[in-house]
Formats: sequence, C-alpha cells, structure tokens
Amino acid sequence: MTDFVQVGKDLAAGMGTLAKAEPETMAAFKGLMGATAGKEGELSVKMKELIALAIAITVRCDGCIAHHVKLCIEAGATRGEVIETIGVAQLMGGGPATVYGVEALKAYDQFMDAA
Repeated sequence: MTDFVQVGKDLAAGMGTLAKAEPETMAAFKGLMGATAGKEGELSVKMKELIALAIAITVRCDGCIAHHVKLCIEAGATRGEVIETIGVAQLMGGGPATVYGVEALKAYDQFMDAA
C-alpha cells in the first residue's frame, strides 16, 4: 500500500533539490502555483485544489495526488467533497481514474490519520 504521507514528504524534498538545480524554472513554477490555485478568486482555493486533485487522478500521478490531497485538506475539503471529486475524475477518466480514485481516497484517509 502506498504511504501517501511519505510520498508527499519525498516530493517536497525532491522539489527542493530540483529548485537548487534549476532555480529560475522552479521559481516560475512556484509563482504560477501561487498565482492560480494558491489564492482566492472567482473560485475558492478549496475548489481549485479539488480540481487539481481530479486532474491528478486522471493523469495517474501519485505525487500529484499526495500533494493536492494535502492541500485539499488544508483548504478545508471534507472526505465527502473528495469522494465527489473522485467521481468527476471517474467520469472523465474511466477505469484508470477509478483505480487512482481509490488511491486518492487512501491518501485522504492517511493524511487525516497523520494529522
């Protein structure tokens, strides 16, 4: 079973390493994250993170799932909202999104247990 809390920690460490290796690109990427999902706008941060989670599920990215589940929780998303987000990802991504939707729900539960 994937330990998504650890995946999130490993991703953060790897992003730090990459930021040292290519600071200009990573600074631009961080700026893009802050300018889009990281601030309130017409969509709330929570809604943006749920959208990001749905995309992470459909593209089958464990690191993205860990990252965005954590941010969904920090933005106040409930388990029910995550489950509905998984449903939207299933609609758009079919069987593979269903498999990664299971992983996303595991990630949510793991992060909540770790809190």
